[in-house]
Amino acid sequence: MLAFILTICIVLGAFPTLATATCTLQNLQDASSAYLSSVSAGTPSASLSKASYKENNKDANITTGLLSKQMKIDHNKTLFDTTLCATYSELIITNPKAPYVIGTQVHLDDSGGVALVDTIWTSTGDWQFNATKSLSLILKEDWNPIPVAQRDTRATIQAAADAYLDLWSQNATKPVVPWGIPCDRMEGSAYTGKGTDTDSCNVGIPAGNEPPNIDRRYVIDETMGSVSVLCVFQTMANAADSHEIKLEGGKIRYVHTMTAFKSAMAIGESA
Repeated sequence: MLAFILTICIVLGAFPTLATATCTLQNLQDASSAYLSSVSAGTPSASLSKASYKENNKDANITTGLLSKQMKIDHNKTLFDTTLCATYSELIITNPKAPYVIGTQVHLDDSGGVALVDTIWTSTGDWQFNATKSLSLILKEDWNPIPVAQRDTRATIQAAADAYLDLWSQNATKPVVPWGIPCDRMEGSAYTGKGTDTDSCNVGIPAGNEPPNIDRRYVIDETMGSVSVLCVFQTMANAADSHEIKLEGGKIRYVHTMTAFKSAMAIGESA
């Protein structure tokens, strides 16, 4: 029994201790700024250098991974979760020699330090990838904060994301997805919206007989009405996947997805 307990302690000790108490917005803004400056500089800042680091759901070396590549950020949108003490940044880099669409969660520990940098990134050859096209689509969307009186609760926002991600799996009791009208979904750079008041995200939806999307990690920002979910997309050969969903009035307004999956469905940068 003692050996079993010691084994459990060793295993738990292998994971970073993430914050569970409420932290300040300033803590999160500082962590986000450190991450963004690291991307621009091509080297992790001091506050990130000792953090656990993942790229596309795998442990990686923060000094030799994606953060070692200097990049010019053409687009950045960041969520702040003061309950889970975490941020999520959506980045687009349109450099034709090395284009990227990146989704990164930064999680803090109980002392306010950076405990984990968790990145999903896609580039040339990935599912529906075209950074330039993605940027042009995002710039037409409205990701402004939700007025205070109209904000949804954390539970409502997460439930909408889970209902959406549960569409793939077999579950007779899964809740109905709160589709909004209009709703626009960007899958890689493929877009369901046509700029009309009747745009729908409820197109090309799976039948529900596929493996579930697992290992979900959340960042929820009630101010923005948005949630980031990083996960394992089992349907696509266990690909690393990022879904960001924005609600307005309890209904899904926007969905952004990126999936690190090389396929014939990739779209060239000239598309």
